[in-house]
Amino acid sequence: MAKAGFRLALLATLLALVVVLLGAYTRLTHAGLGCPDWPGCYGFISVPQSEAQLAHAELHFPDAPVQADKGWSEMVHRYFAGTLGLLILLLAARAWSQRRLQDQPLKLPLFILLVVIAQAAFGMWTVTLKLWPQVVTGHLLGGFATLSLLFLLTLRLSGVLPALAIPRRLQRWATAGLVLAIMQIALGGWVSSNYAAVACVDLPTCHGEWWPQADFANGFHLTQHIGPNYLGGQLDSEARTAIHLTHRLGAVLLTLVLLGLAWQLRKVGMTRLAGLLLLALGVQISLGMSNVLFGLPLVVAVAHNAGGAALLLTLVLVNYHARTALVRVKAPRFSRWIFSPRRHTPGLVTLKGELPWRP
Repeated sequence: MAKAGFRLALLATLLALVVVLLGAYTRLTHAGLGCPDWPGCYGFISVPQSEAQLAHAELHFPDAPVQADKGWSEMVHRYFAGTLGLLILLLAARAWSQRRLQDQPLKLPLFILLVVIAQAAFGMWTVTLKLWPQVVTGHLLGGFATLSLLFLLTLRLSGVLPALAIPRRLQRWATAGLVLAIMQIALGGWVSSNYAAVACVDLPTCHGEWWPQADFANGFHLTQHIGPNYLGGQLDSEARTAIHLTHRLGAVLLTLVLLGLAWQLRKVGMTRLAGLLLLALGVQISLGMSNVLFGLPLVVAVAHNAGGAALLLTLVLVNYHARTALVRVKAPRFSRWIFSPRRHTPGLVTLKGELPWRP
């Protein structure tokens, strides 16, 4: 049975996904500076439209002429992000008011509130620091972190507990997959913030070579100067090539680990999770290849961000199931599942003790 706050957490999770995709759309349409100030737009709560508002914008922001389409992309993203912040505040307030109830999460909702506050600060710095790549990448990671944490909260409030004890080896694979996925998302953010997505336009080679000229020192120079407008990027071709190549290598490594994780899931009978993981991985690889081969079409590029989110949420689900407190045992002559008592079994571990799993 679902706990109090489940529907609100689910709504917040869905809204967080929308915010992530709107952020990707804003970034990919070069609308990150569609409003040169924060939290308003040229000093207004919406994009300037009247003659008086346009005159005000021209007077106070002479170096940033109004582009209504980009301004609206940015402001719609902010409206949705603000609404998400209010939902998270409500979740935290509900959790605090029900903190004395048994099995009601408290630390997680409060932590999500802190994350979204930091995310708002990164949103402001994205504008005020003129798309500084470090801040843009951090802002992207914050969005994915908010989404995944809200999904985890939704799982905890769902009232449905995983019902398999998991071998230690599978837990290690699940943790490794999640960590590598986060690192790959960070690399994807670095590719996007430095406009390196089309640094290589062929597959599987880059510029017709397996290892082209690449400047890794400048490509991953994390102390770039604050000040210039980074719209369109500031790095040369070889530095962008280095970033793109690293993202490709990261994708190969992540693919190998997730294939191993899917195999481990299959070995313990979690075939549905294994299939879901392989599906998310296959779609994401296809979208990434399409970005290169078709020159970064907007729809495909946004879908690639959605695919990254889906893959991350799948790994959150896998890790949630990898830390169970119940055992599900299939009766030999019945089709339903029953629960077995606790019993010490070497090699199998859960957060609340070692439990056996029997097919």
